[in-house]
Amino acid sequence: MPRIALYALVVCVLAVAAAVVSFAQGSLLGIVWVLIAGLSSNMTWFYVRRLRLTAAADAS
Repeated sequence: MPRIALYALVVCVLAVAAAVVSFAQGSLLGIVWVLIAGLSSNMTWFYVRRLRLTAAADAS
C-alpha cells in the first residue's frame, strides 16, 4: 500500500474517533469530523485503486 494511502487511512480512523467523541460530548463539531473522515476514506480508496491499476498495467 502506498505511504500516502496509509496516512489517509490513519487520518480517517482518527477523524472517526474524533467525531464519536465530539458527538458524545454534545458538540455539532462532529459533523466536520465526519466530512473529514469521508474525504480521507475516498483518498485512501483512490490511491489503493491507482496502485492496483498501475500494477495490472505493468503486469500485462
